[in-house]
Amino acid sequence: MRYFIDLSYNGQAYHGWQIQPDIITVQSELNNALSTVLRTPLDCMGAGRTDTGVHAKMMVAHFDFDKEIDTKDIIYKLNVFLPKDIHINSIKKVDLEIHARFSALSRTYIYKISRIKDAFNYQNAHTYTLPLDLGLMNQAAKMLFEYTDFQCFSKVKTDVKTFECNIMEAEWLLTNNKLTFKIKADRFLRNMVRAVVGTMIDVGAKKTTLEEFRSIIRSKNRSNAGTSAPAQGLYLVEIDYPKSVYK
Repeated sequence: MRYFIDLSYNGQAYHGWQIQPDIITVQSELNNALSTVLRTPLDCMGAGRTDTGVHAKMMVAHFDFDKEIDTKDIIYKLNVFLPKDIHINSIKKVDLEIHARFSALSRTYIYKISRIKDAFNYQNAHTYTLPLDLGLMNQAAKMLFEYTDFQCFSKVKTDVKTFECNIMEAEWLLTNNKLTFKIKADRFLRNMVRAVVGTMIDVGAKKTTLEEFRSIIRSKNRSNAGTSAPAQGLYLVEIDYPKSVYK
């Protein structure tokens, strides 16, 4: 039987989602908790990978287990066992052919920028107090819809077969000294959102013109894009699946 886990986590203490030797990751913590609570070695598969320090308000993972489980009881036990910065929201049974990563239709990220110094929120947002032109940044965001090849925003050493991504939403909003970028696509490349944000900050700061931003995308060259924005401002907030996924 296959189960989907919907979880949230603060990524500050973790070296990303994906399990790696000898370091703490969210996946390793979840695998350990599942194996302990269900009393058998289990390995979960995530819907994607978040980098070191990146947060998730919604991450989905699946695991296979040979028995029917009481999901409410397991959720309670997992949340007791897991660290305080990882929380299980739900567990649902799905068909065996459904895959947390490959069955996903889209993923949505937000990036938070604090426009003022905030002693209580600096670990969960990027602090940037210099002037930014929100209008220019939103014009740059609209340009993303014109393209599908985003190699210029991808980590250089990556094993992907294609750099094609279909952008569905991209917009900057300013509310109470907090600037938020929302972006939705069918897939994202490694480090893509942080590279997009970092380059758009340069546009907003008038270090990069809109035409230069367009040229960066067309160049397909990561060295032409801006510095990646810091990890603590990035959140995975939603993963969409077909309605038929859940039983």
